[in-house]
Amino acid sequence: MLAKLTVKNQLTLPKAVARQFAGVEHFEVSTDGVAITLKPLRASRLDEIRAKLAQLGITEQDVADAITWARENP
Repeated sequence: MLAKLTVKNQLTLPKAVARQFAGVEHFEVSTDGVAITLKPLRASRLDEIRAKLAQLGITEQDVADAITWARENP
């Protein structure tokens, strides 16, 4: 398979390769001077925490209220 480097310094990956990383938006890029390596990055831990809070039904207002309560009740 070939990847094309555009005039804007962007690589166009073959669809067959991109399909293997569905949902991945960011890649870590490294090189050894001979080859370029792309490693998919998983969603950040913060995204996982936000998803868990949403699953539990905890809103931003709930967090703000808890912080206010904790500051008023040392």
